[in-house]
Amino acid sequence: MFDYLKELNESQREAVLRTEGPALVIAGAGSGKTRVLTYRIANLLKQGARPSSILSLTFTNKAAREMKERISAVVGENTARYLWMGTFHSIFARILRYEHETLGYPSNFTIYDSADSKSLIKTIIKSLQLDDKSYRPNVVASRISMAKNNLITPSVYANSAEIRNVDKNMRMPAIATIYKEYARRCFLSGAMDFDDLLLKTNLLFRDHPDVLQKYQERFGYVMVDEYQDTNYSQYLIVKKLAAAHKNICVVGDDAQSIYSFRGARIENILNFKNDYPEHKVFKLEQNYRSTQTIVNAANSIIAQNKKQIPKNVFSEKEVGKPIKIISALTDNEEGFLVAQEIAQTQLRDHYKYEDYAILYRTNAQSRIFEESLRKRNIPYKIYGGLSFYQRKEIKDLLSYFRMTINPADNEALKRIINYPARGIGATTLTKLESAAINNETSIWNIVTVLPSVNYANLNKGTVAKILNFVDLIKRFHKLAEESDAFVTAKTIAEQTGILKELYNDKSPEGLSRHENIQELLNGIQEFSINAKETGEPEKLENYLEDVALLTDQDNEKDEDKNKVTLMTVHSAKGLEFKNVFVVGLEENLFPSQRQGESNTQEALEEERRLFYVALTRAEDNACFSFANQRYRWGNLDFCTPSRFLEELDERYLDSSGVEVLSRNSSRQHQSMSSAQKQVQQLTRRPAGSPIKTPDSQNIFNKKLVSLKETGRTQDTFVGDDASKIQSGMVVEHQRFGKGKVLQVEGVAPNIKATVYFHSGAQKQLLLKFAKLKIIG
Repeated sequence: MFDYLKELNESQREAVLRTEGPALVIAGAGSGKTRVLTYRIANLLKQGARPSSILSLTFTNKAAREMKERISAVVGENTARYLWMGTFHSIFARILRYEHETLGYPSNFTIYDSADSKSLIKTIIKSLQLDDKSYRPNVVASRISMAKNNLITPSVYANSAEIRNVDKNMRMPAIATIYKEYARRCFLSGAMDFDDLLLKTNLLFRDHPDVLQKYQERFGYVMVDEYQDTNYSQYLIVKKLAAAHKNICVVGDDAQSIYSFRGARIENILNFKNDYPEHKVFKLEQNYRSTQTIVNAANSIIAQNKKQIPKNVFSEKEVGKPIKIISALTDNEEGFLVAQEIAQTQLRDHYKYEDYAILYRTNAQSRIFEESLRKRNIPYKIYGGLSFYQRKEIKDLLSYFRMTINPADNEALKRIINYPARGIGATTLTKLESAAINNETSIWNIVTVLPSVNYANLNKGTVAKILNFVDLIKRFHKLAEESDAFVTAKTIAEQTGILKELYNDKSPEGLSRHENIQELLNGIQEFSINAKETGEPEKLENYLEDVALLTDQDNEKDEDKNKVTLMTVHSAKGLEFKNVFVVGLEENLFPSQRQGESNTQEALEEERRLFYVALTRAEDNACFSFANQRYRWGNLDFCTPSRFLEELDERYLDSSGVEVLSRNSSRQHQSMSSAQKQVQQLTRRPAGSPIKTPDSQNIFNKKLVSLKETGRTQDTFVGDDASKIQSGMVVEHQRFGKGKVLQVEGVAPNIKATVYFHSGAQKQLLLKFAKLKIIG
């Protein structure tokens, strides 16, 4: 058994050894926070603490698994298995299942994912005869989620004049009614959504002090990872559980608090000192991930924030290359230049494709980079796309599993009662749902009393079909009690006819769906085998809970590995790559102009923290890019480079491909004609070449020109006489940039030119509309 303390630096070791009392561990990016949490738990166990007295909360199952594996290596698997370690939602779901009777729920309650919740909300909007264009399910779901995360129950929501006024101003005054009905139907279905797992735990501890006391006494030590990402609901639960012993250790980095839109509160970590005046602070400031250049550049940007805990992050790795800046004429050219940089460095420096990530502020930006990578045959994957578990065929089979475990699950029943087709149509289902609502019960309770009590007034033929479905689910339920998850799942897939139906579909899509079902069954078999080997529960209900609580980072498949990763910066949190491209660095894009708060200091500081997170994902190299022109909502906009580029310390930047104009006070007094000349020099250049400025003595002059300040508008671009365009000429197009004319054909006024642009696109343009400018 190795000496784990020897693997720690001095700051890490202090945080590991100090186990009593409140502790705040400020962990800079790449500073080994997971190692500290892991070895802190291992150290407690080595000192004799009971495994079941340690509660460790994380945000992903992946993080919990990795920590448990490391702890097992130190103290042995038999000891580590009794730790209460997992995500907030998985741990609180476990507590709620233990205490289900207190809340009036079945122990096998279903956990709805976002798709289930939105489906139910859509049904309620329709049943209340509300306009689904005004009451968009996504927006309603977001309002209900906000309420739950702030511990606002349906009754409190309905009685709050302030909340109701907000809904009224949003032209959705009936959200309170929807929320109340949504909660009622979830309860009747024996279901909770993700937010309920937090809300119900808070209500359990608030209304039942004896239950709270039991868990306070059980957990002598409470540890929380990524504390800066906790919301109000999570914060309260943690505070209550730690109140008895006060042996609470939270680990996080205020500089990486980027989830306020999900309800995360940076105040939780900033105010830890007020909650626990006797606390001890440990600062992990050595970055083991990134080069000195990347770390120093990140420090220079985050230093601009006022609301933060001071720290001095440093790296002892190699100095590393300066951060490259790419200035593109258009967003298309930006995609081309980024793809070109990946292709060149991948060959030159022998990187794998999986060593690259392209990070953007919004999902919509991925299209251009996808097209550019495809043209170069560079494999890529979109992180955060459609999850494996959200595919139709997977959701269908999972719904059968859910019905098998919890027949009261209305959303699951509605999905599968006529799949595969068994002659139970939409009209019948509507009657059954109405009967259930009128009788304050689940649809299952309505169908199980047929034909003795025919609440829905169904004919005999329909009743017979429904009873066949009921018998099928009852057989599955009995099988699930007797067999492991794999045997049960395989039998359900076969006896429902799903496997046969997909197998008979010989289209490429059908084959893919059949393969997906096989992959799901493979995963369940692996779950059953692992459960047997470790002595964990191996039933289908245990597998379903694991699946329900998966996060995006838990869903990555091995076959996706050697590809360039495209993802939003928010999704990149917690990940690292050797080479990172942060793209679209323009004002109102990054930093984003978020509705209603775009000018607030708090919003800007969070955007800056988001940029800090993006940069600190990089291990070896980072590259920033921006476009001078970009289409938004069908209009061509001229863009101003992001203020974050201006705030970076120029010592850590490589501007060999770009020079930028100063935006200092003296520049503001230039004449408009002089400014216009500079703009022409800024935009009339070969793709990717340096921007020449009249007074630029250095290669990189740090400050960036605002194109809006120069007064440039779309009308300043004027094409040359179309009759002068000839084959072989170098021309410039306002949207596509520079290119070479390959061919000119046709008769005026319908002359066409085939142009190959530097971005890699080849276009055939009608010259009377194209506005091409002759360059040479």
